[in-house]
Amino acid sequence: MTFQSPDQLSIVRCGLLLIAALTGFSVESQDWDRADAATVRLAPADMPALPAVIRTELQRRKCTIPQVYQEFREARPGNAITGRFLSATSRDWAVLCSRNKSSSILVFRGASAVVAAELATDEDKGFLQTLAGGAIGFSRSLTVADPEVIRRHHNPAIQVSLPVLDHDGIDNAFVGKASRVFYWDARRWLELPGSDAPILRSPRQ
Repeated sequence: MTFQSPDQLSIVRCGLLLIAALTGFSVESQDWDRADAATVRLAPADMPALPAVIRTELQRRKCTIPQVYQEFREARPGNAITGRFLSATSRDWAVLCSRNKSSSILVFRGASAVVAAELATDEDKGFLQTLAGGAIGFSRSLTVADPEVIRRHHNPAIQVSLPVLDHDGIDNAFVGKASRVFYWDARRWLELPGSDAPILRSPRQ
């Protein structure tokens, strides 16, 4: 199952809540609030892989970097990835910046403090889900979507053609549910289909 529009991740989240209600499963609203407050949000200083100038800019913007729930988490901090997001020759960074419990994707040009784009602002609470044992965990994850991944999820019945794919996209995932890929085509950011069960990958170094 592939999601084609920006609204469909929100539809998925609403559907999960509806299913819970219909099946008699109940999670108190304060449980979601506690889970949101308990989400691990790292300071930029705790992200040593990031270039120093980017850490400084994130601190200036009062960003923290939310981490997926420990069930999904890799050993190294996540949601700060590097790839060729703006051209085939650039080496850029994308960081999930959380402020006031809402997050957006900041795309940094190269290893500089220049923010080329701010994408996909959403409440962190909207990316919580119930897990094994009734725990509630944050489940938003950024990974690199290379051209091969983008082609694999292309659905010609929905989208007639893809742009020329000569660099990477940014996969913005609700882990285990759905994702969409942000791809810069030299004029604007496109939102392309992602996967419905994304595999977590280590940031490319």
